[in-house]
Amino acid sequence: MVTLGQTRRLLRITRVLVKHDLDEFVTATHLFRPYRMLLRLLPWRWYRRATLPPRGVRLREALEELGAIFVKFGQILSTRPDLLPDDIAGELSKLQDRVPPFPGEQAVAVIERAYGGKLGDYFREFDRTPAASASVAQVHFARLPDGTEVAVKVLRPGIEKAIERDVAVLYTVARLAGRYSQDARRLRPTEVVDEFNRTLRDELDLRREAANASQLRANFADSDMMYVPRVYWELTRRPVMVMERISGIPISDVAALKAAGIDMRRLAHNGVSIFFTQAFRDGFFHADMHPGNIFVTPQGQYRAVDFGIMGSLGEQDKRYLAENFLAFFNRDYRAVAEAHLRAGWVPPGTRVDEFEAAIRAVCEPIFAKPIKDISFGRLLLHLFQTARRFNMEVQPQLVLLQKTLFNIEGLGRRLYPELDLWETAKPFLEQWTREHLGPRALLRTLRRELPRWWEIAPQFPGIAHEVLERARNGRLELGWKSAELQQLRTQIGLNQRRMYFAIVGSALVLSSAITLAIDTYALPHWTTVPVLGWTLGALGLLLLARAWPRRNW
Repeated sequence: MVTLGQTRRLLRITRVLVKHDLDEFVTATHLFRPYRMLLRLLPWRWYRRATLPPRGVRLREALEELGAIFVKFGQILSTRPDLLPDDIAGELSKLQDRVPPFPGEQAVAVIERAYGGKLGDYFREFDRTPAASASVAQVHFARLPDGTEVAVKVLRPGIEKAIERDVAVLYTVARLAGRYSQDARRLRPTEVVDEFNRTLRDELDLRREAANASQLRANFADSDMMYVPRVYWELTRRPVMVMERISGIPISDVAALKAAGIDMRRLAHNGVSIFFTQAFRDGFFHADMHPGNIFVTPQGQYRAVDFGIMGSLGEQDKRYLAENFLAFFNRDYRAVAEAHLRAGWVPPGTRVDEFEAAIRAVCEPIFAKPIKDISFGRLLLHLFQTARRFNMEVQPQLVLLQKTLFNIEGLGRRLYPELDLWETAKPFLEQWTREHLGPRALLRTLRRELPRWWEIAPQFPGIAHEVLERARNGRLELGWKSAELQQLRTQIGLNQRRMYFAIVGSALVLSSAITLAIDTYALPHWTTVPVLGWTLGALGLLLLARAWPRRNW
């Protein structure tokens, strides 16, 4: 049911879209046919058509005219280049919040209501003129009672009602587009609005942004490359966040950076290193690294602000990225296809040879360029677009990382046009691969799990006795009830030899770990125990290697 208020808003949206000659978007949503036809007959439309800018520019201008929430929607949509044509995705990424500030007195009222006290009880000075204003919040500079300079971020009054109104309208437009346009259905408009709604709701609680900043600050506590401002938790509430005020040269001011004597090559490489450190070491990265959020000290240290949009990567995501990047630059497209299958990103029945051929067709033209000119972000984008043809499920965390990587590349090459991302990225990828996919990873896992195994080791005889007793009495049953176990049984099939090697090899590795633990903690005077332990371990690893599935590299 569309309310009267939503109808008025939809009429305005139609008028703005037609004004900017975005008829295809109006037609796709099936909005107000008679009204649309009337607008098309207006005389000014005919003499403007010959000088119209590209559609991406027109869409960006229309969103800016529709207001702050639609600007924010365009910004979020620009993080999904896997769903959009290149011209539109690139233009939407230029959207900036150009929202008039609200009066400083209203900001004071929000702060005092959140604190339950007078402003002067918490701040010695408070600048009522905002330093920055955006669609959801604005920032004021202030001083704490001890003289510390801080930045105070305050939610815009009435923003929740405005969001509820415009998000409801966006859902209506998305449902209409999904109903009447096949192209729109491919973009899954309702799911896109769902994602936008979740992001906006998160931004309405500034404590989430404060938590993001605190985590990132802890991750880079000892770093010379990046500094994250401190959060003052005692002064942070849902509508108010207080952070340390930082200073520096805006990273977009290349002339000022050069005038300060900063090494631009080193600055560009440090930016790439910071990104890969966040992604592969921490699995937690700043996903809104546009130039307005980055400053640089005269010593060349990065300083970041605005932590509302963050991305996270699990171990499987890191493995996927590392394997794919390394395989890409070795031009091993079969390894890329197999990595997708192992990760479960494409359906199990996907033909590897067809997927490999599709990836090769897209990537070979990219690798015709020198490696230093290849865009990692665009490489990932082409990979996602190709994989979507093979029913790859959208992985929002990877898409967000691709968008961030694209921004980092553009920023780095503005600072230093000869930047070679592969030179910086390759050591990170190779080190991560060595530590997580090789023998070192196995030893680290054994070291981590050994205390837990040692705790449950006394239970092994009882468990073994119970299992054998049930087997002797015919009461031992194995149930395959979960889909995962059923899939495991299907994969194992009739290969009893491999199963035997896996079981015996695992038992020998476990025995090795326990034997070495006995030598270390209980009987240090036994000199033969370490030899026995390492021998058992070596035999176990040999058997596990025999049990490991073969594949073409």
